[in-house]
Amino acid sequence: MVDRYAAIVCDLDGVVYRGDPAVPFAVESLREAGIPIQFATNNASRPPSAVGDHLRRLGLEVDDSSVATSSQAAAWVLSQHVEAGARVLAIGGQGVADALTDAGFVPVSAADEEPVAVVQGYGPAVTATDLAQAAYAVERGALWLATNTDHTLPTASGYAPGNGALVLAVGAAVGRGPDLVAGKPDEPLYLMCAERLGVAPGEVLAIGDRLETDIEGAHHAGMESLLVLTGVHGIRDAVTAPPQARPTWVAGDLRALVADVESLEPIASALGEEWNARDAAPTGSDVARVLPEVLAFLEARHVMSDGAPQRVRSE
Repeated sequence: MVDRYAAIVCDLDGVVYRGDPAVPFAVESLREAGIPIQFATNNASRPPSAVGDHLRRLGLEVDDSSVATSSQAAAWVLSQHVEAGARVLAIGGQGVADALTDAGFVPVSAADEEPVAVVQGYGPAVTATDLAQAAYAVERGALWLATNTDHTLPTASGYAPGNGALVLAVGAAVGRGPDLVAGKPDEPLYLMCAERLGVAPGEVLAIGDRLETDIEGAHHAGMESLLVLTGVHGIRDAVTAPPQARPTWVAGDLRALVADVESLEPIASALGEEWNARDAAPTGSDVARVLPEVLAFLEARHVMSDGAPQRVRSE
């Protein structure tokens, strides 16, 4: 199917790897794709070099410029509103400050340093004092950008508050939400990737495992999308997805990239029929339908993946 596209924007966790190990067939399929790829993540705390190291350990021949983070997208958006050299309050992990520095801004750590903008991302060491500084700067008129608004962050011990929860804390203090959001499902991260690739968004295939971030973000950016069932969402999730989160294609794994598109068309056709039936039903009605065989097969594959469904996590 890659012959239909000029480039790829690919999600990471749940698509290329799960934690540290590679998702089965992912590395081989990406190697065979033969078109430029940007690896896009909402993770704002890790710098691209750390992500690049991870991908290279898995066997992918990539350089750090092939990695796009929500911190970089925030700096990219900020450059359209603020002149280079401006002071910007950096809240979050090292990835946030690094992205601002690389974009020509001066990261600062306190509202008293008179930043013209605030970029708020996740970092494991973010404190209540950091959030207070963000609130003070926003109250004084600073432009407020969030790298992403994922509410939860999975850890080995369970779910922890993600950047979205920390953004809500600042919002509770200032009485509103951020002026701009850079990460998925908003479009800046995808549009920055398209610009890097030198390709129009409509010529890019976006790949992900989450409907409400990866696929909805592709929709907002004007890209076609591939949902792979190696991570969070399964085929029933795709069937019940709202229009803005419906993928162009669905496949069991990344081998679909090097498969004939004709092999994916029965799945797309069956999904289209399910969506048409749901869209035609009266509002609020319960549309209970038996999955067509081609979709039921994919559901079984997702449930049996690694012996259990994948846990929902923040990307």
